[in-house]
Amino acid sequence: MTNLSVNINKIATLRNARGENNPDVVAVAQDCERFGAQGITVHPRPDERHIRRSDVYALRPVVKTEFNMEGNPTPEFIDLVLAVKPEQVTLVPDPEGALTSNAGWDVDKNFEFLSETVDRFKEAGIRTSIFVAPDDEQIRFAARTGADRVELYTKPYADLYAKDPAAAVAPYAEASRTAHSVGLGVNAGHDLSLKNLAYFHTNVPYLNEVSIGHALICDALYLGLEETIKQYLKCLSGK
Repeated sequence: MTNLSVNINKIATLRNARGENNPDVVAVAQDCERFGAQGITVHPRPDERHIRRSDVYALRPVVKTEFNMEGNPTPEFIDLVLAVKPEQVTLVPDPEGALTSNAGWDVDKNFEFLSETVDRFKEAGIRTSIFVAPDDEQIRFAARTGADRVELYTKPYADLYAKDPAAAVAPYAEASRTAHSVGLGVNAGHDLSLKNLAYFHTNVPYLNEVSIGHALICDALYLGLEETIKQYLKCLSGK
């Protein structure tokens, strides 16, 4: 079974536009779970332009499924994760001010730093995932850091999908097989949508979790949040 983790950053972006608490990110997270999502993802950035540190603390006691925090492992982020202790942390190489995540780690180049960071989180009992491109070498290095999972960066898949689905998904299927062979779980995320998710899920083996935010919230503007989550879950059901 592949779990759906809903990234609620865009809910916080909408709230922050007015400076009040509407929509309420905590209430939306609870609704996502009530509608069937198996996890909630947040990506707090240093400028707090969407999810704030206060949101992370408010969400931790109310998220009853799986709480996933993703971000660049700066000292401040590491301290926040260790204080909150989510079920999962996803390490993403976002430079400060990045509009969105746009690349996976060069794990070889950052091996010592990532290994030390993974050790700190695992000592705290937090499952750790490393954000990578579908590259066999990087995945093998990720396994050597002691990480539990990798998250495959799926924007290249989404960009090519409409033109050539088979070519788009092939490197991800191979990457997932490689990850499985070296003992890593497999997550995926970035630009997955109702248009391309079912095909990805059908063709990528060993997929533990997808994290989806922007496309899901856009779809919810037309379909409503409950119906949107149902449709994403259907894409992951194999039916």
